[in-house]
Order: sequence, then structure tokens, then C-alpha cells
Amino acid sequence: MQAIEALRQTVTEPGRDLRLNIQSVLEGTSLSTAQKWGVAVASAIAARNPALRRAVLDDATPAVDPAVVDDARAAASLMGMNNVYYRFRHMVGKPSYTAKAPRLRMNWMAKPLGAKADFELFCLAVSAINGCETCVKSHEKVVVDAGITEEQVHDAVRIAAAVAGMAIALEAGS
Repeated sequence: MQAIEALRQTVTEPGRDLRLNIQSVLEGTSLSTAQKWGVAVASAIAARNPALRRAVLDDATPAVDPAVVDDARAAASLMGMNNVYYRFRHMVGKPSYTAKAPRLRMNWMAKPLGAKADFELFCLAVSAINGCETCVKSHEKVVVDAGITEEQVHDAVRIAAAVAGMAIALEAGS
């Protein structure tokens, strides 16, 4: 984790908790290597901090199959769209909107390059960052039904939270 470590060192004292959390959530986890890095990559993309995204990608790329990185990129992109759409439907709460077909392409969701459950876990992490209750509930159910444990879900969301917080600490100049 050389790139993330170098970036961590730029975070000053007000961001100390994030500097420590980003390290601990990536080191101590119940997730597989592919799950950990897929969640981290998708979360870093969703957090929209270029330096953090680059550092996570630099550390993830040699650690996992390129399919994991591509699935994470697709998860971040698709959830960037879906979280807006489904959050709108949820917030408005009108059955007339719920009855309408989204008519938004989501083919990658049906056929990710790697494990379907892992892709859904990446989507769950991004949905948590983006605050879409409907998507969080949907993806959590899919991953648990696929055999991913609640401990693994918890670890994935902890990674997403620490990555999102780290992005803010970097933006704040902490």
C-alpha cells in the first residue's frame, strides 16, 4: 500500500482519525483481497478525489486481476446513475414514478467480469457513500443471499466510510 501510505502522510493533524482509519480498514478485514480492493477502488471513484482515486488504483492494480478493477469502475459509474434515479423515486414516494420503467442501461450488472456477489458488494459500498437507501437495501439483500456474511458487508461499508472520509480530509487540507 505504498501509494495510499504516501497519501496518508500528507494528511495533517485535524485529519488524524482518517489517516489511521484508512490504514486499519484496509489491513484488518474479513474480505478477500479482490473484495477489499474492489470496494476500495469503487469507493475512491465515488468519493471523487483524484489523488485518492489514483493512490487506491496504484495499490490495487498489482494486487488483483484487472477484472476486479474494471468491475469496481463499472460499479461506481452505474451507481452514480442508479443512486440518483432510485433516490429520487424513493424521496418523491409517488407510485406513478415507481411504476415507470427506468429505461437506463445496466448490462454490466447482469454480467460482471468477476464474481457477481463481489460486484454487488462494490455497488453496495458506492450506494452507501451516495446515500441511496433503496439501493443499499437492495444490494445488501443480494450479497447476503449470495453468501456474503454480515461481517463482510460491515467491513465493506467501513472501507467505503473511511475512503469517503479520507477524500474529505484531503479536500479540507487536513
